[in-house]
Amino acid sequence: MAVRKSAYFLSMLLLLSGCKTAQQVHDPGYAQVSESVQQAAYTPAQATVNPVAADLQGAHSVEEYIQYALSQNPDIQAARKLVEANAHQVPVASSLQDPTLGMTFYPEQVQTASGPQEYALNVSQKFPARGKLNTQGELAESQTNQSRAHLAAVELDTIAKVKRAYYELYFIQQTIAVTEADKQLLVEIRDVANVRYKTGKVSQQDLLRAELEISNVENELIRLQQRLESGQAKLARLLHISPQTKLLALDHIAPGSLPDDLNWLQQQAVASRPELHAQLAALEKDRQALNLARLAYKPDLTLGATWIDVGSTGVSPVANGNDSFLITAGINLPIYRKKLDSAVRSAEAKAVSTARSYDSLKDATQEEVADLFAQAKSQQDLMTLFREDILPKARQTLEVSSQAYNTGEVDFLQLVDNWRELLRFEVSYLRIEASLGQSLAELERVVGGVNPQALQPIPAAPEALENLPLPEEP
Repeated sequence: MAVRKSAYFLSMLLLLSGCKTAQQVHDPGYAQVSESVQQAAYTPAQATVNPVAADLQGAHSVEEYIQYALSQNPDIQAARKLVEANAHQVPVASSLQDPTLGMTFYPEQVQTASGPQEYALNVSQKFPARGKLNTQGELAESQTNQSRAHLAAVELDTIAKVKRAYYELYFIQQTIAVTEADKQLLVEIRDVANVRYKTGKVSQQDLLRAELEISNVENELIRLQQRLESGQAKLARLLHISPQTKLLALDHIAPGSLPDDLNWLQQQAVASRPELHAQLAALEKDRQALNLARLAYKPDLTLGATWIDVGSTGVSPVANGNDSFLITAGINLPIYRKKLDSAVRSAEAKAVSTARSYDSLKDATQEEVADLFAQAKSQQDLMTLFREDILPKARQTLEVSSQAYNTGEVDFLQLVDNWRELLRFEVSYLRIEASLGQSLAELERVVGGVNPQALQPIPAAPEALENLPLPEEP
């Protein structure tokens, strides 16, 4: 009876200690998440919002925003935790299953010559066939490698998103600056038209048209301000901060220029794009799953031991009250071949499907690189055309028309049209400059990162409109 109580106590102790260990929290992040979930459940009205990042307000370089996003972006943090979660599954997959501990009580005691069997305690352990545990571990490691590649892809995608949002902010800021300069230019042109109207050299129509154009510029500035706030909110979301944070781009940027070798870019993309590495890891995972399906043809071994508590009221003069100890061994019988064959064929088909998906993604990657290369090359050529030909001619046209307006050779409508045309060209140049930065950001994402030494700075933007000559007052 004392032995029975000791065995029962030992079993309960193991069970309770296991339950206590399961309640421990090892990840500080989980403790914070659990607390937040409970707080949101009981006090939903007091849910926290992202704070305003005072240190990020104002003009900053794109590199500063990228570094902040890499440490705070929720998508990146989720991908990192997924890598950690999958990595912890490797020892789980390559370890033996828990041994089984069992207790048997006899409502009606089994009588033997040694005495009645009162209690039995048995333990068993399953040992998978040779190679199964190693294959399961390699399969889990392949899953971890796939999540690592996914993390790299998420990081590159976040960097590209930050750059696109940053260059969009730059475009809006510069467009506001150019538009405000044009507004001042229009005010001065209006003053000239007012003087000419008072002297009777022009009709009141010139003055009214100038006032209307100023109102149009003010309307455009309101619209641009709304776009600026929307752009700031978009960038703030990527940084995981309050959308009210007044993020700004620098006044001058150099998005870089395009390397000349398209073939090098395509080779770089195929060799380094994280999404392709993720597909290769998925293919390796499918191969290990196939190996595991083939190993299912081999039986697993289960070893066990049983101890039986025997009472001391037996009739045997030599073995009265002696406890029994048994050794057991068994294997599973993989006899259902149709099921095993189907599992192998399914794993083979899955591996082939993953390989074909890799080929498709590789082809799409080369196409995307070629498309982005063509876009960036076109944008570079357009910038050169605007800087060296279109903008100088537009300035010269406005200057000539300003002088001709003073002598009455050009009417006011033609002068305003020339001014509007120059403004459109200036804004178009800024749009192309920002779009080039966005195209290069996308190209960097597709190729898995471009060596910065392969990029050359872009020439400075053309002079602002405030340096243009104004019509002379009579």
